[in-house]
Amino acid sequence: MKATIGVLLGDPNGVGPELAVKALSDPELRAKANILVIGDQNVLRHGEQHADMTLPVAVVSRAEDADYGSEILQFLDVPAIDPADIKPCTVTAEAGRSCVEALRAALTLGQSHTIDGFCFAPLNKKALGMGGASHPDEHVFFATELNHTGPAGEHNVLGDLWTSRVTSHIALKDVAERITQDNVVRATKLAFDTLSMAGFDNPRIGVCALNPHGGDGGIFGREEIDVIAPAVEEAVSKGINAMGPYPSDTIFVKAKDGEFDAVVTMYHDQGQIAMKLMGFKQGVTVSGGLPVPITTPASGTAFDIVGKNIASADGLKQAFLLCTRMGEIRRRNASS
Repeated sequence: MKATIGVLLGDPNGVGPELAVKALSDPELRAKANILVIGDQNVLRHGEQHADMTLPVAVVSRAEDADYGSEILQFLDVPAIDPADIKPCTVTAEAGRSCVEALRAALTLGQSHTIDGFCFAPLNKKALGMGGASHPDEHVFFATELNHTGPAGEHNVLGDLWTSRVTSHIALKDVAERITQDNVVRATKLAFDTLSMAGFDNPRIGVCALNPHGGDGGIFGREEIDVIAPAVEEAVSKGINAMGPYPSDTIFVKAKDGEFDAVVTMYHDQGQIAMKLMGFKQGVTVSGGLPVPITTPASGTAFDIVGKNIASADGLKQAFLLCTRMGEIRRRNASS
């Protein structure tokens, strides 16, 4: 049986609605899963104008009323924004609020297994905060809404290569004090568990160093000796297929050559720069560790190209396909 996957339209003032319309116009993509589009009809029409195409949709007020046997896309209407409040290229509370309402609806449906997961077009973090999600990022918002208290965090995916990180959206000056053995083990286990949920068998996890040249035997810092290497040993003792630490300027060469399924980095840009250089338009972000599969393209709201009909939907398509894969596994596990 196909997975049922929610698709959200993203920030109304960015390229998200346009990307969603473009992706959902692909019949091959629509054949991969039962699709429930979740959002405000005004935002959908706005996206259709920018994409210069129209999607055939059947509007439902309850997800349970969706007819997935139909060729017409099923659209769960979540009224949240007036057309006059859609202001392209602008960060607004109204846009953020519409995203928050759609996300809350999707999270509720995911938690009840009405949908098996969802992917969303790009959001704007500042608008989300203005709209009612006053959290460090959307991943913390998801965990809070799902009442999830276990390990969770952002993973970035390009093809079959994944990354996660020990620290995320914090100042660089605060990174070193957060690199503790417990935190490195937690991030490594989270990567291992998330990849296992995505269908990897005994995923190979490469762990990154913090300092230049991996500390060069302690000359440039001792975190590798005192913290990261012991963390890798502890992870291995827990049955995790972990290796490292490897210097950050060589680990992605090994990963690109297929030596690892995932790389655990110590801070945000260690992994993001490498992954985006290797394939920015195809990159996907996964909210790892949560009970509901949630994905999004790695690109942002791209205010500079809104309305020009040049934004590529490749990343959103990849996010949908990965969410579908994870949703199928979740559905099988729930029925077994």
